Amino acid sequence: MIAGVRAIGLAAILSATLGAATTFSFAPFYLSWLPLLTFAGLILLWQKFSGKKWQAAALGLTFGLGLFCTGINWVYVSLHDFGGMSAPIAVLCTFLLSLIQAAYPAMVGFFQAAMQPNGWVQGVLVIPAWWALFEWFRGWVFTGFPWLSLGYAQAPDGPLAGYAPLVGVYGVSLLTAVAAGLMVTIFTAFLGRRGWLWIAPAIVLAALISGGVGLSHHEWTEPAGTPLSVSLVQGNITQDIKWKPETLASTLTTYRDLALASKSKLIILPETAFPIFLEEIPEEYLAEFDNHAKKLGGDVLIGVPETTGPSTYHNSVISLGVSPRQTYRKSHLVPFSEFIPFKWLIGWVYDDLLDMPLADFTSGGIDQAPFALGGQKIAMTNCYEDLFGEEIIRKLPQATLLANVSNDAWFGRSWGPQQHLQISQMRALEMGRYMLRSTNTGVTAIIDHKGRVVSRAPEFTRMSLDGAAQGYTGTTLYVRVGNFGVLCFSIAIIVIAAALRRRLTHQNHTPHL
Repeated sequence: MIAGVRAIGLAAILSATLGAATTFSFAPFYLSWLPLLTFAGLILLWQKFSGKKWQAAALGLTFGLGLFCTGINWVYVSLHDFGGMSAPIAVLCTFLLSLIQAAYPAMVGFFQAAMQPNGWVQGVLVIPAWWALFEWFRGWVFTGFPWLSLGYAQAPDGPLAGYAPLVGVYGVSLLTAVAAGLMVTIFTAFLGRRGWLWIAPAIVLAALISGGVGLSHHEWTEPAGTPLSVSLVQGNITQDIKWKPETLASTLTTYRDLALASKSKLIILPETAFPIFLEEIPEEYLAEFDNHAKKLGGDVLIGVPETTGPSTYHNSVISLGVSPRQTYRKSHLVPFSEFIPFKWLIGWVYDDLLDMPLADFTSGGIDQAPFALGGQKIAMTNCYEDLFGEEIIRKLPQATLLANVSNDAWFGRSWGPQQHLQISQMRALEMGRYMLRSTNTGVTAIIDHKGRVVSRAPEFTRMSLDGAAQGYTGTTLYVRVGNFGVLCFSIAIIVIAAALRRRLTHQNHTPHL
């Protein structure tokens, strides 16, 4: 008994260490090969406790805690440094969010163990299928939090990144897990001295990686029109002063001066660049942006809160310039920071413990058309929305460019802004489109249709990033089918494996006459 407890305890420590190490596969480190090794380690641990559901769940939980406690530590920065929450409560809230996210790997461990698969079937098929399924589930339950999905580690140029236009981030997660399972199969064949049984999985692994590298050179979309000159304005207004009334005038001056110095056809200001409702902004101030854009024969996009009725306000982006005025209102709001779920129950937290202005926005419609500007059609997303590829593809193939405005100043000098950049890189890969990111403090960047950063502004620098963006037309397979194909494949694998297991169990219990 004691030996068993010691064994699972040591395995849990190792699992947590593997999860924490996986964090370094994401930005700003971009060690795309690392999750193949760490996930292989997790598979080995699950195989050691094969068939033991609760032990496997505990190992999945500790892996998840290692991953999320290190990977989303920026939540503490948001809550404590800028939200005004006391350090102990901010630590507790960050841990609880990590615990909720870690529950998904725990469920993978439980369900794969409950199926009692054997050998390579477990590592190469069953575990990857459950993992992809629960990553997708994590991406939409309670509005979704798909941060640190395993597939993001492959963006932009990991060995499996070439599959992103076909199967999206969850499909890349599945293939990452498959590759890790193949590595485990090869390792156990060597360890067990099973002759040449390692050759088949080695060939499959080589083909999988070669396919990813080869596909990364394939052009799924084609240029549309001439490159568009762009300026992405980074005001560098830190979060601790952004909403203070005494800094409003200097903020408005900063953005006006940076925008009016631009000579580009498209100028983009970040999320809530103007920390004041649109209706309260003097018309003559907006007219300066409008007139400047018209002189250049172009347009300017501005992130600004907007009211549409009593106690109803939106996180919006408006256009000014030669094109007809257009508005995008953020649709996918972040729970607890942009809207308050169960407000009747937890509203007091925002009143008594936090200093978070505009914490209860109203959602815009899900079918808002792309902006038609400068001969291009731009699929707009606002901050966190670019985590949801299945929502962005609603605007494709009509959209020729992707754009995201963000205020990642909430993350401070943590890894959060870099991780968010990598998420945008995955969106560009999936859809074969340039992505333009205009942020308050960083990372402001121009990303090409292969997910590569063409140019970026240094973080925490006040500047306008000038460059060019090429529109693209056409559709990738992911744009056509979204996550449907990966979900069907994962469910099919699970159903087939369960049926085979049930048949085998029935045969073993059938009396022989």
